[in-house]
This record gives sequence, structure tokens and C-alpha cells, in this order.
Amino acid sequence: MQNLTARYNYIYNSKVLLITHQQELAETYVDNYDQILPVFLGPVTDNNEVNTSLNLKPMDDIIKKAQTIILEKSYSNYTDDAYILLGKANFFNGNYFNAAEYFDYTARTYKKNINSYLEALNWKARSLMQLKRISEANKVLDTLESILPDIKKKRNLAEPFATLAQMCIYLDNNAAAISYLKDAIKAGAGTDNRIRWTYILAQLYEKQKNYPDALINYRKVVKSNAPFEMYFNANLNQIKLKTLEGGPRKANKQNQLLGLLKDDKNLDYNDQVYFQIAESHAADEEFKEALKYYELSIQKSTTNQYQKGLSYLRIADLNFKVFKDYLKAKSYYDSTVNTLPKTYPGYDLILKKNLNLQYLTNRYQIISIEDTLQSIAKLPEASRAEKIKLLANPVAAAVQASNTNSSSTGGYQPTYGRNNNAQLQSSFYFSNPTAITIGFSDFKRKWGNRKLENNWRQSIRTSAQETSQEIANNINTPISPDEAAPVVKDAQTLVKQYTDSLPVTPELLAKSNQKIIDAYYEIASFYLQELNSPKEAAEAYQLLLNRFPANNHLDATYYSLFLINKGIDEPKSIDFKNKVLKDFPSSIYAKIIIDPSFSLRQSELETAINTQYNEIFDQYLKKDFNTVISRVNETSKSSSGSFLAPQFAYLKAIAIGRTSKVDALLTAFGSITEQFPDDKLITPLVKGNLTYINEHLADFQKRDTALIDFDPNEPPYFGPRIPTPTVSKAKEPVALEKPDQTAKIQEIAKPVTSQPTTPDAPKAPAVKVDGPFSTAVSTVYYYVIDVADGSLTLSSSRFGIGQFNRGNYAGSNLKHQLKEFDNDQLIYVGNFSNFDDAKTYAAGITPQLKQIMKVPVNIYTGFIISKENFDKLTSKTLLDKYIEFYKNNY
Repeated sequence: MQNLTARYNYIYNSKVLLITHQQELAETYVDNYDQILPVFLGPVTDNNEVNTSLNLKPMDDIIKKAQTIILEKSYSNYTDDAYILLGKANFFNGNYFNAAEYFDYTARTYKKNINSYLEALNWKARSLMQLKRISEANKVLDTLESILPDIKKKRNLAEPFATLAQMCIYLDNNAAAISYLKDAIKAGAGTDNRIRWTYILAQLYEKQKNYPDALINYRKVVKSNAPFEMYFNANLNQIKLKTLEGGPRKANKQNQLLGLLKDDKNLDYNDQVYFQIAESHAADEEFKEALKYYELSIQKSTTNQYQKGLSYLRIADLNFKVFKDYLKAKSYYDSTVNTLPKTYPGYDLILKKNLNLQYLTNRYQIISIEDTLQSIAKLPEASRAEKIKLLANPVAAAVQASNTNSSSTGGYQPTYGRNNNAQLQSSFYFSNPTAITIGFSDFKRKWGNRKLENNWRQSIRTSAQETSQEIANNINTPISPDEAAPVVKDAQTLVKQYTDSLPVTPELLAKSNQKIIDAYYEIASFYLQELNSPKEAAEAYQLLLNRFPANNHLDATYYSLFLINKGIDEPKSIDFKNKVLKDFPSSIYAKIIIDPSFSLRQSELETAINTQYNEIFDQYLKKDFNTVISRVNETSKSSSGSFLAPQFAYLKAIAIGRTSKVDALLTAFGSITEQFPDDKLITPLVKGNLTYINEHLADFQKRDTALIDFDPNEPPYFGPRIPTPTVSKAKEPVALEKPDQTAKIQEIAKPVTSQPTTPDAPKAPAVKVDGPFSTAVSTVYYYVIDVADGSLTLSSSRFGIGQFNRGNYAGSNLKHQLKEFDNDQLIYVGNFSNFDDAKTYAAGITPQLKQIMKVPVNIYTGFIISKENFDKLTSKTLLDKYIEFYKNNY
């Protein structure tokens, strides 16, 4: 009686409920046909979102029925079926952990029942895969596969084979996945999943570039009773693959795709059709036509956000790589990261590229500007003058461009600018600082941060206007690509600057080429080191080699290409390795190739040098200046070329200043500027000191010792200390150093959520909140260096920060202080009146941290924080939480 009632009153009804629920799931599940479809459907969609449209009450009913069998029908033969039903009901409720436990119990308890054992193992593996416990699921499937020969019923093998295929897809073993799927399709004749598995099989063949077999399986889906969306995508993929096969079909592809637009049934899928047409044009390098159809795809995309995100991404890449319109590229990357799900393959790379686009943009600007100047320099002198006049007068250039329906000057297309009107400025009645501050705040609140350049309100400009402004902002390029250039006001000055900057002599041309070389090298290194994109890095390195086969970065370039091609293209990798060993046998890269442990020994050497510096600095704090001088002299003999050599020399110089007259100090400072002209930390500070001393030389000559007082945490500086409301831009911005030669602290820029079309008045970004922290705008920001070791003395490191501040931010009244809790020490620098000023400071100091911080590179991290958030940092847990919050939101 228990067998009878358990089977027909509970098991049968439960299975009917389960089948109905799975059918409802199939009808409501939104598949993403741009990725490999999941082999089985679950309550969580392909985008890791819960399907809230499902009715889960039937699953609760199944749980009650299964529990009744276990509690009241314990003598029946269906208790194993009841536990399996419990597991399945929990699985479709999204309770994967509970489901895995039920299936595990069933597999251990009813091992002798081969069919129940097989089903329990299969569903346990599926539950573990949903929990992302792939290695555990793989072990379960090893056991499952070992018992498959013992299964007599062929149809019972279909789902286990399909689960094995899903695991292979997770492990990116497509060949094995194809084999298992073919077995599943063969064993599962008549099952509802057979059509789905056929479509996935076609996708896997396509991924392997086995287009004939992919076409065969897509054709099977088209001829089956597949859901319309699957039918449409199979048909669309057929057209695409026929083109890839080449031949006469290729020319007919676009006509076939356009034909799909005429069918009313395809109205909801027009965005995908336009996208495929755009892809076809892009493959043929018809980029303007491709751009047109990508934009149409976006316009027609009403429900498929994934497809819209792909179109945004393609347009962003076109503007960035082909059209060199970095403003539009930035906007479209913004839209991409806001539209595509985080599960999209390569999403992290897109996000990094978007957040760090300014770094790449500045360097591409340099390349474009220098190319423009070189092209003008090649023109006859008469034509050259006319071209420069057009560039110097963007308004006239715009009128001429409008009249001739032409907008070609060959330069880069920049962003917004400032309308300079000297007469208006001279009559402007807000001459007091308070009114100016209020006006600036109001402007920034309404318009945001706008560049100081011509026509700053004009969102769409002719190429002539844009090229003119860009060159105006970059003429006499500063020391680094990230430094802001002064805005030129009148056309006459512009003409002079353009003329002076033209590379008309071999020397000037060499300087111009060097700027391009450095820009290409920094772009490639940034792709490789920061974005972890070796493919794009290799392309940039190759561009550098193609344009400049002989350049000053060949050793690092060859070494990077050797690493990129290693394991992918071994002959090419070996070729680059041999070039390093042959052409640069004494370089650090050759030493690393010959002895892989060299890099480790180099790190140990750097640690020893830091320790040596700290010991000498302790003598400096004790005012034992004679010992400082003698110790530095000894150090110079043994490690004159160390990365801290300028700082050792500076310690010696100020020790000389404390024990000798000013002439000896001037000699010591002069020696530093001669020995280390390219140093970016000490040399700017020394030059400022020299300037001040020479301006007040008579006063210094009256002293018995040149330096009469000092604060250990504030290194001697002789210039005026003038408080200013904001911090000006640093003299030394981000510069990427060679691989394995610097500690990298990645500063992530605040993301912009603008759309591709620029609004007249941009909306303020929404405030994001996570626990106690938020992105709310503040009036005080700090740049913080977190040192994750409370036992270390940071006096010498703070001394280095003071050196950087006084050398690069003289007169800004920046202070650095120390906050300690748990086992962390926070050096925080401020105050900055807005996030952008703090970000500029971070960009300047980050490349110098290796020289500044006298602690191991793996224990410190840099970030920006508002005062309100900083005050909430009361524990290590909150500190770690904020750093994660910072990386995700800025």
C-alpha cells in the first residue's frame, strides 16, 4: 500500500509539477545567444540574475510531498526518489547548497541502486557547478563517468553526458565538450533539450572555426521546431558562416541580412541584424559603413541590452583605434560598462581601459600632434604659412570648412575648450578673490571640469577647429604627456608657437620623433603591465618597431615581445630573445633571461639599499652630520648607480649645509643637478632651493652654517610657504617605467557615466553607498599610502614625501600626517579641495613611490579618500572595505 500511494499520490504528481515548472522556466528564461548557451536551464539566468517571474510554490509542494514519503512511507521503495525530488526542488528554488547535500546523501545511501546513484551524482555535480565549486564538481563527474558503462537504459545517459559537456565548457575544453554533446544528443532522442544541445554543438564548432560542421548543426536547428528566437539566431549564424567560408556566397551576405529586416516577425531582432551587417563591413575595413550600422543597431535595440552593449563596445573600439576620436571613445566605453553585464568575457579589461583611458589618450594625442606638425613642416614654406594661419584662427577655419564642405586638417580631435576674450576679461568687475571663488564653484557645479581652451561650450566642431585647439594645448609639450600646457590667447602668439614648434631641422625632427617613440612605448607598456592585454601591447610594440626600427627602447621592447610570444609563437619568442642577448648583452633584460633568479637578487639588493638609507637617515635625525657625510661617501663608492643615489646625495648636501658655510652647500646642490639632471624627485627640490638661496645669498653668507634649523619630518626648504585654496598640477606626472624595474601602485580614475551624446549641462553622477562609505562630493580629500606593517618606522618615507611635495608643489601648503591602528599605518597627504586635485597629485607621486617609500613594495597601497570617509576608518576591516569600495567606484 505504501508503494502504491507513494508512487501515484506523491511521486507521479511531484514529477508532473517538476516538468511543468521546467517548461515554464524554458519559456521565461532569457538566453544570451552571443555566448555559448548553458546546457541546462536553472533559476539563475546567464547573467547571474535570479528569474523573479517564476512561480516557486510548486517547488514547495514537491518538498512537502517528498517529506511525506520519507516520514510516512518509509517502508516503500521510493525514499531514494523522494530525496532526489527534495534536491531538485531546492535546486530550482536556487538553494544549491541544500540541493547538493540532499544529492550527496542519496548517492552515499542508495549506492546499490545504480539509476538513483547516477541521477544523484549528476545533480550533485550540477549543484556544485552552480556554486562555482568546479574542482569538487569535477571529482563527482569522475565518479559518474566510471559507472556509465553499467547503465543499461540508453535514455538515462543523455543528461549525464550533457553535464559532462557543461563541465568541459567551463574548463574551456571544447573538443571534449563536442564529443560529450554528440553522445547526449544521440542518447536523448525525443528529449526537450535535444534542440538546445544541437545549437550549443553548432556554437562549439563555430568557436573551433569548424564552419562546415557548425553550419550542419545550425541548419538542423532551423529545420526543427525550435523556439523562434533560437531559430532566428541559428538562421543569422548560417548567413554569417556562409560568408566566412568565402566564395560567391560572401557577396550575397548583406543582401540576405537586409532581407531579414523585411520580415515583420524579425522586428524585435533588427538590432542583431544591423550588428551583423556592421561586423561584415568592419571585417572588410569599411569602418564608416560599419559605424553607421552599429549606430542603427543601438537605435533598434529596445529589449536586448547585451546586444546594445556589444554595439557600444564596437563603436568605442572604432573611435579609439581607427578614428582616433578619444572623446567619443571615452563616452562609448562609459556606455559599454554601464550596459554589458559584469559576466561578459573581458569585462574587467574594458572597465580598466575605460578608467585609464586618459593615460592612453594623452599619448595618442602626442603621436597625432607630432605627426601633424611634421606633415606641415614637409610643405613648401608658402603653403606652410597658410596652414599655420588657418590653425591659428579656428573661427576662420570653421567658416572656410563650412563653405567648402570640408573638415580635414590631419590633426587630432580633442575635447572642450575655453572662450578667451581679452576685452571681456579686462572689464570683468569680479576682481576680488571671494567673488572669483564663488563664480568658479557655480561654474563647476553647472558645467563640471572643463578644459581651458577655445569654444569650450561647443560640443561639435570642425576638424580644423579641433586640430587647432589641440595643437595650441600641446605646443611646447611639457616634461611629460600628462602635464597641462598653458592656453594661448591670441592668433599672433599661436602663429609664432606653431612656427617655432615645426620640426624643420634634423635636430627638431629628432626631438619630435622621440616624443612619438616614448608615447608608443608607454602605450604598449601600459597595455601589458596595467591592462594585462598582451595582444594589444604586442600591436603597439610592433607599431613602434615598424616606424622606428632603431630607438632607445629596443631592449625593453624586445624583452616584452619575447615574453608575450612565449608559449604562443615560440619561433618569434626565440627570435626576440636572441635579439636581446645579441644586441643588449649587458642589459637587465639579458641578465634576467640568462639567470631568472637575477630579478629576485635585484629585489634583495634594493631592500639592502633601503636599509642602508634608513640607517644613514637615523644618523641625520640624531644630528650626527659628519657621520652622515662619511657614510654617504662610502655608499657612493659601492653603489653609485643605485636608484636612491640622488637621495643619498641630498642627505649629504643638507648635512654639509648644517656643518659648513653656504658656498659648500651650493657646491653640493650643484653637483646633484649635474649628476642627476633627469631625476624627478630630488632635482626639482634642489633647483628650488638653489633659486631661493641665490635670491637671498647675502643673508646666507652671514651665517656660520648655511642651514640653522630643521624639522625631521619636513625637509629643509628655503622658498616661501604661501597657502593656496587648491593644488596646482604636478610637474612630474605618470610615466611608465620598464618592466620589473618599478613598483606599480594603480590609481583608478573616477568613472564618468556620460552617454555618447554630450548634453548641454551634464548631470551630477549618482552617489554610490556601500555600508559606511559613499562617493558623495566633499570639500576635503586626502591621498593616502597604507603601509600594512605597524612595526616599521616611516620617518624616512615621510621625509621622501616631503621632498616630493616641496619639489613639485611649492607654495601649496600640503601637509602629510600619520594615522595608526591595528597593524596598519596611514600616511595621508592633504588637504585637497576636490577629487580631481587629489587624483592629479596621485598621478604625479605614484611613479616616484619606489624611491620615496623605504619599505618593501608589496606592503603599501595608494588611494584617494574624502575626509568624511577617512574619519570612518577605525579598523583594518573597514580599511580593507574602503579600498575595495574605492577600486569599484573611482
